[in-house]
Amino acid sequence: MNFASLYAPIDADMRAVDAVVRARLHSEVALVRQVAEYIIAAGGKRMRPALVLLAAGACGYSGTRHHDLAAVVEFIHTATLLHDDVVDESSLRRGRETANAVFGNPASVLVGDFLYSRAFQIMVGAGSMRVMQVLADATNVIAEGEVLQLMNCRNADIGIDAYLQVIRYKTAKLFEAAGRLGAILGEANPEIETALADYGMHLGTAFQLIDDVLDYSGQEAETGKHLGDDLAEGKPTLPLIHAIHHGTPEQAALVRAAIETASSDRFAEVLVAVRSCGALDAARRHGLAEAAKAKAALAPLPESKFRETLIQLADFAVQRSF
Repeated sequence: MNFASLYAPIDADMRAVDAVVRARLHSEVALVRQVAEYIIAAGGKRMRPALVLLAAGACGYSGTRHHDLAAVVEFIHTATLLHDDVVDESSLRRGRETANAVFGNPASVLVGDFLYSRAFQIMVGAGSMRVMQVLADATNVIAEGEVLQLMNCRNADIGIDAYLQVIRYKTAKLFEAAGRLGAILGEANPEIETALADYGMHLGTAFQLIDDVLDYSGQEAETGKHLGDDLAEGKPTLPLIHAIHHGTPEQAALVRAAIETASSDRFAEVLVAVRSCGALDAARRHGLAEAAKAKAALAPLPESKFRETLIQLADFAVQRSF
């Protein structure tokens, strides 16, 4: 399965969201247009805007405001990518040079700010205090997650709970907000709104856990990122945490030193250690468990093509190779 077939029930809506994104990217400032177009044109999985559309559809929504809110979510996500790549000093994303590598760090940071502010302009147009509250809270938590991750870099003593807190703040929170926004638009009851928010949170967590696995097992041509980037940034992700606690003393010492020095010089050795001690399988099991929780959260929703696609999306998030 690929995203084209997965998104078939919302194909027209996704195209409408793309049109909103293109239209609202406009700026009189040429560099803003260039940088924003560069990163948007790179594509991506579009899971967050798709979740807004699917959640709204699952709640019986039949208007067009979900197109705007899906675009808002995509703008917020794109802004975080621009800022992330500067903080992480990344050079490759979605199979090509990062915006900061092409345009420089100052331009990437400032255009990220533009996308955040443009997202809030569109959001205000929705005319809903609930919508604004959900998105304002989400962006605040995401920022806290970014800082938490920064604090955890080069810290080999981080445990699983502390790590999961980072990804629930940094990654899963926007998925959670996307599910909740769809429910709000569909005027769902509190039980359904909570169900879709929980689905988003577990989906986002599963998605990030599999990303962590792919950093040590994926094919660069498929993932569009350099293998070992997390290690080079000193990020103690779940596979590394598992290796420290469950590998041999030699493996644990190797991984600990790699995290503390934020070095990928011994990546090949770390890769052998992570694979041989079962760390990738363990991390994948955590991801599968989160995907199962996401699907279970959908129990209160009535049967529909949108609910079925949400189930398929949870499966795809953990079965993918990119």
